[in-house]
Amino acid sequence: MLKKNQILDIKIDRFAFGGNGIGLLKTDKGDFTVFVENTFPGQLVRAQVIKPDKRFANCKLVEVLENSPDEIDLPYQRIPGAPYAAWPIEKQHEAKKDSCLQLYKRIGKIENIDELFDEYIDSPSVWNYRNKMEYSFSAIRYDLPTKTELDDFGLGFKHRGTWWMVENLDAESGLFDETFENNLHRIRAFCINSGLPAWHPPKREGFFRYVVVRKSFTHDLLLINLVTSSVGLEQFNRDEFVKLVLDILGDRCGGIIHTLNDDTGDRAEPLNGSSHLLYGNSEIEEILLGLKFKVNMKSFFQTNPKSAERLYTKAIDYCNPAEVPDGYILDLFCGTGTIGQLIAQKTSLPVVGVDIVEAAIEDAKKNAKENNISNIEFFAADVGKFLLEQPQFQNQINTLVLDPPRGGISPKTLRKVIGLDAKRIVYISCNPATQARDCETLILSGYNLKKISFVDQFPHTSHLEAVALFEKN
Repeated sequence: MLKKNQILDIKIDRFAFGGNGIGLLKTDKGDFTVFVENTFPGQLVRAQVIKPDKRFANCKLVEVLENSPDEIDLPYQRIPGAPYAAWPIEKQHEAKKDSCLQLYKRIGKIENIDELFDEYIDSPSVWNYRNKMEYSFSAIRYDLPTKTELDDFGLGFKHRGTWWMVENLDAESGLFDETFENNLHRIRAFCINSGLPAWHPPKREGFFRYVVVRKSFTHDLLLINLVTSSVGLEQFNRDEFVKLVLDILGDRCGGIIHTLNDDTGDRAEPLNGSSHLLYGNSEIEEILLGLKFKVNMKSFFQTNPKSAERLYTKAIDYCNPAEVPDGYILDLFCGTGTIGQLIAQKTSLPVVGVDIVEAAIEDAKKNAKENNISNIEFFAADVGKFLLEQPQFQNQINTLVLDPPRGGISPKTLRKVIGLDAKRIVYISCNPATQARDCETLILSGYNLKKISFVDQFPHTSHLEAVALFEKN
């Protein structure tokens, strides 16, 4: 049996759901299974045992010793957030689809999932598809060539498996805006020349903390948010920072914001802080399937909008709102109400959206008003309590749309959802593992799984979204 923190070298042979590569260790008792995160078949890797068991071990990747023969050369800088960038996209699709189907067989106990499978929907863009990116400052930098930890001024992405040090981003990652990322080194140089320090995560002190960027694909505009502490603020020249960003982006700069964050927690959005608009506007606009959405730094919005259009199109197809004869269409965990508004456009029936995040609901109300959609109503409430406190919806729900967070639906809330006795449930999930778990409960409660599709919102990562249609027996 392997021991915790033990280091081993292993060849990856297979791919498992969630981004784990699978390797086999030969022992005198037979093959021992090793799971290594963020790896894929053909690689020889060095891994550290995190969770040993009698039959298997979960490991974290230390380094890739030999590349897979399938790997391709990239014109981009490799980053921790895209571990499969060098793996051909066709192989990514095949591995993600097959491992996800196995998940529904194993967890959901749906043996005929292959017959129910509808389609695998890929992202329209494989590269430069993201509309938001967060870059971290740190006084501790991981040097890629020497593979060492240095006291330095870093700006880029967190080194895999750490929260305290970053890898400098010196060239575009291939995931976000090419012009901005190829000029991020200029922002780093400007910050270094200011004489103010980068944030030191272990000491919880410093000035520069994050650069957060949002992009509108509709208007080709970027919204920049520089996040700093207030310690040393009087030494920071905001006007010169604005001048630098405008020199980089020109008329593509939609707005520049400076956020003060003195929280000790490791997050860009402060619990107690303030934001100041330095230039332009604090919002940008995005259009999805003909609907307009105002997006600011706090907005909950799809990160890959072009792929999100395909996701929503499939969900609306499963809802088939034009054919719903009566009752309510309920959109639970609705966020900013995107799917609910798209459905409301295609029916005269009332649509109700519910989400616990008040800021998201406020955005939803504004967007619905902007889009002149009058047959939708939004509530800021806990989904489980809302269902309990609104008995008027009992036996009145024809179609339910579920789009829960990554943790899925709690068993208690799922029981309340089932108690609404909706004729049809369209379940969107950013975590097929929790959806597979809930499939078994729904089926045992009298719902038939009619069909399911997968949507690849995030190429070069292990993430996959699922859209499933359930109908009452």
